[in-house]
Amino acid sequence: MVKINDNYNKLAGSYLFSTIAQKVNAYTSAHPDTNIIRLGIGDVTRPLPQAVTDALHAAVDEMADEKTFRGYAPDRGYGFLRRAVCENDYRQRGCDIDEDEIFISDGAKPDSGNIQEIFSADASVAVCDPVYPVYVDSNVMAGRRISYLACTAENGFVPQIPDEAYDIIYLCSPNNPTGTALTRDELQKWVDYAAQNSSVIIFDAAYEAYIREDDVPHSIYECSGARECAIELHSFSKNAGFTGLRLGYTVVPKDLVREGVSLNSLWARRHATKYNGAPYIVQRAGEAVYSPEGKKQVAALVDYYMDNACYILSGLTKAGYKAFGGVNSPYVWMAVPDGMTSWEFFDRLIEEAGVVGTPGSGFGACGEGYFRLTAFGSRENTREAVDRIVRMGA
Repeated sequence: MVKINDNYNKLAGSYLFSTIAQKVNAYTSAHPDTNIIRLGIGDVTRPLPQAVTDALHAAVDEMADEKTFRGYAPDRGYGFLRRAVCENDYRQRGCDIDEDEIFISDGAKPDSGNIQEIFSADASVAVCDPVYPVYVDSNVMAGRRISYLACTAENGFVPQIPDEAYDIIYLCSPNNPTGTALTRDELQKWVDYAAQNSSVIIFDAAYEAYIREDDVPHSIYECSGARECAIELHSFSKNAGFTGLRLGYTVVPKDLVREGVSLNSLWARRHATKYNGAPYIVQRAGEAVYSPEGKKQVAALVDYYMDNACYILSGLTKAGYKAFGGVNSPYVWMAVPDGMTSWEFFDRLIEEAGVVGTPGSGFGACGEGYFRLTAFGSRENTREAVDRIVRMGA
């Protein structure tokens, strides 16, 4: 008889956002006349930038012509996109990253779940709490031991350097779900810790486009020594609206070596074996993000969502809620009223205000008592949702 991977039995019954979708569907079925506003899932709502759609149309035309048709993409991605990423996201920021250290993929979420495959099954893992669920679930599936770094209001939701040495540390900045961001000094301390302990940092920079403060780095490679200890994940979803197109990339520096083996070569081998590459038309769309027109249009998208975040943060604060984030991030992390659990507040919010958010407990034990709201909605819906919450009262 075939044996299953019993580690899956250690996971929650369903993925957090699947559970939310089921609860919302059940409520709307019972209350079909309710106008539900969804500020729960971080799915963008604005159309793709014009520069991106123009590139898509042009690439589709190429695929219809025998002379310009393309099949499988190169393992690491097309050179035109890796060059654009390298120049705009790294060299212009003073980061020493080469094109062959960039691996194009179908998004930061798959990469954040798959990157753990290049490490041993007994590697020790540390994650922040609260935490993006994929970091935890993918390592549980692999049977690893996971430790949690408490991020609370008392420490500003910033993970503290542990006394114990961990093999792998996941950091997300700006953070999902708390919306807080690590300063350059705070991130440098983590790089120094990793260097001292031969650890590897998996740095999720999916929301770097939302950074507004000068002392918050956009990349971990702005820190001294990061090339020897850090892998970085990026997404085109949150800045350029590629949630439906699927495009991202991972950076694995060639200087990152453990046990005499280059992690760049390991990830390249995994990538070539299990992935056939993002579609050509999508990679051309990604290249357009870095065009002069694309940069302006993407910046306008980010500003639109940050205006929403500012409205959410200020509205909740004026209504008497304690709220965090929303400054360098499209997420606002609010404390629920005293005496309520985060899931109880979820129920109250949908029943009394017709608004959907994400219960903090779904992100870990330290998320209990908190609630995440996303700025990825229309301006009209966002303002209406906040106004409803204000009227509901704290």
